[in-house]
Amino acid sequence: MPEERPSSAQHPATRHSLNPPEIHLSSPSSEPTNSSVRFTPASSRQPSRSPSPLTALPSSVQWDERVPQQGPAGKKEEEDSDNSFEAWDDGYQDEDRGEDDTDMPSDLRPSYHRPNDGRSQQPLLASKGEPRYDSPTRPPLLTRRSTFRERDPDLEAKAATRKRYTYAGGFLLLSLISFTVQTETAVYIQHNLGWNKAYCMLYFTHGSWSLLWPTQLLILRLQKWNMPWRPFWRRHVQILRQTALMVEHKTLHPSPRQASNSPVPYMLKMTAFVTCALTIAGGSWYVAVDLTTASDLTAIYNCSAFFAYAFAIPLLKEKLCWTKVFAVAVAIAGVLTVAYGDKAVPKHGSKSGSGTGGPQAPDGEAKNRALGNMVIGVGSVLYGFYEVLYKKVACPPEGCSPGRGMIFANTFGSCIGTFTLLVLWIPLPVLHVLGYETFEWPRGEAAWMLLISVLANATFSGSFLVLISLTSPVLSSVAALLTIFIVALVDQLLPPPLYSPLTPAAMVGGLLIIGAFLVLSWATYREMDEERRKKSEEEIEESDIEE
Repeated sequence: MPEERPSSAQHPATRHSLNPPEIHLSSPSSEPTNSSVRFTPASSRQPSRSPSPLTALPSSVQWDERVPQQGPAGKKEEEDSDNSFEAWDDGYQDEDRGEDDTDMPSDLRPSYHRPNDGRSQQPLLASKGEPRYDSPTRPPLLTRRSTFRERDPDLEAKAATRKRYTYAGGFLLLSLISFTVQTETAVYIQHNLGWNKAYCMLYFTHGSWSLLWPTQLLILRLQKWNMPWRPFWRRHVQILRQTALMVEHKTLHPSPRQASNSPVPYMLKMTAFVTCALTIAGGSWYVAVDLTTASDLTAIYNCSAFFAYAFAIPLLKEKLCWTKVFAVAVAIAGVLTVAYGDKAVPKHGSKSGSGTGGPQAPDGEAKNRALGNMVIGVGSVLYGFYEVLYKKVACPPEGCSPGRGMIFANTFGSCIGTFTLLVLWIPLPVLHVLGYETFEWPRGEAAWMLLISVLANATFSGSFLVLISLTSPVLSSVAALLTIFIVALVDQLLPPPLYSPLTPAAMVGGLLIIGAFLVLSWATYREMDEERRKKSEEEIEESDIEE
């Protein structure tokens, strides 16, 4: 017959005497007075002296029903209950829980103090009237190791590369449209309207890049219109700072010591360095445009794609790929075909906002052809160097998200524009005083056309910087050559005096450039996919080692 449960007023030793045989009363001489319970070696946990308000020892009747039997079966039940100690039986009556039942926290009690009847998964606050049932066994959670083993490096690399190319494709389309608008308006301003101020146009064009970051911030703000301004601004600054640290230290995960330093000094130095290289390269076009022919100017200037690849090998550690070499050579051959295939040279613009060629080009442009070719040759080399330099010192490392790279590219472009406005105005009064270029504000139609040309160049430049950041300088440089053929096609749709016939040389050269661009795109895509696959495999191996 089950014994009668003692009241909570009884001495603790009296209550513990009702425990099963595995729990023995200890003599006062051998145990401390505040702990009168001694456990057998069957329990792997040590008793705690901290009280637990959440648990209570069951009555002797419940002990008779719940104590597992010794032996293999009893051990297995004990081990199973050890894994479900977080859910205690809520059937104990509150009045049975005295102060003396809280001698030990629930997470340190031995396994046989827990219910072993399959109710360990029941809610702690379940009502007493609800029917009890055995909860189904939960499937084991995937460990970190098993999760990583299920990742496929090939699929992840292809997905990441496809995402970058999707972004790059959108900005390529935007850059081609804006560059075409810039070329048409620049040629019209210089040849038809007669406003030919080389350095002034360069200053306005590069200075307009300062609008890239405010415009981008406005677009991001419209996308996050419901977010308060302070969290939005704090998050935006945090992204820029983290990306700048990645750029400075050439790693996706800067160390705490590196992250404690400000990236502002590095970015100021790199902005000045890149802007000076860009200004010299862009200025060479404006100097050479009045010295040499439009054909030589177009042909030599677009050799910058070859120099970009030549600089990318030592500076960016790119491997020499004969497929890329062949594609660049075919693209340059297409440019030479367009430049020298016919007497009339199609319109062509520079990345710095100027333009040349077309039916309205003035006669006698070649005042000093040899000197002009040398100047534009230096500019072509510097343009290739500028593109690779930007990729090396101002672009986040491989593995950075496309969105973050896009935001930082436009921000750095805005830094270039701001540096131009604040520093590079100095040559304007010098040239004016010396008489080399009289400063004069554009008026009337020239002012409106110049505004359109400047904004178009800012759009092209921002898209071009993003394209370099997401892909490579070589691919971006060859992509810019597509505008030669696009401008020739657009000239068929324009009314006189902007109309220019499409010549066979322009068609052949344009097809060569398109073919070279497709081959180079495929080679670059394959290379990026392979690099990302290797990095995914390395990350998986490192995670397995950490396990």
